[in-house]
Amino acid sequence: MNTHACSGPGSALTLLLDRTPPFIPPHAQVMTALIELPPGNRGTPPHRHSGPVFGYMTEGEMVFELEGEPERILRAGEAFWEPGGDVIHYQAANNLPNAWTRFVVVMIGVPGEPMLTLVDEAELVARSTRRVGRARP
Repeated sequence: MNTHACSGPGSALTLLLDRTPPFIPPHAQVMTALIELPPGNRGTPPHRHSGPVFGYMTEGEMVFELEGEPERILRAGEAFWEPGGDVIHYQAANNLPNAWTRFVVVMIGVPGEPMLTLVDEAELVARSTRRVGRARP
């Protein structure tokens, strides 16, 4: 992480994530949301977003899995992103059986399209070779 001084005494800007998304939709719709998952909650079923999503873990642990990447655990204080578009987001589940997980997301979407679309079972089966699964230590 890079920390830089900001205007004002004692203030600082800490860079948490620096990524260039594959695209930003023209006339993009931008939404910021707080997601709260109760203990053990599996989160939203497999889905995709119309545009890129950037997030920051404020509390707890999340099981995070995108198509083509191994499943990983994100913890409070970590930032994450996903490209959106055709990439399936398999998991965003609370990894903790006895505590809440909370994170903030900024979703950039295509105007007139849903920000989130669930993926049906037939598509999951057809694309099963693109799923990496759990990372091995």
